[in-house]
Amino acid sequence: MEFSFVVLKILVSAAIIAGISWYAGKNPSLAGFLIALPIISILAISFSYAQYRDMEKINQFVGSIVVSIPLSLLFFVPFVMNRWLKWNFFPTIVSGFVLLLAGYLIHSRIFKT
Repeated sequence: MEFSFVVLKILVSAAIIAGISWYAGKNPSLAGFLIALPIISILAISFSYAQYRDMEKINQFVGSIVVSIPLSLLFFVPFVMNRWLKWNFFPTIVSGFVLLLAGYLIHSRIFKT
């Protein structure tokens, strides 16, 4: 049962990500809105509860998500600034990952991980 549940989680998550990334080519604005929804958080919280039935851990998990959301937005800063910077894709995404790493370091200090 455990392995089949893992496979189910992978398939559901992959289908959502693949579907939205495909749709980004058709309607980028709507795809952006869909991806901004907390779909992955909802799935992860639901899957975690279904697997462990531990509300204390779920509450800790959600607390971490709430703090992580604004920090994860750092990834998008180079893409927004690219209107003026005119960088190619590679330096833009690398800069996004560097800022995301900075956000992770802040998160790890908050949660002492």
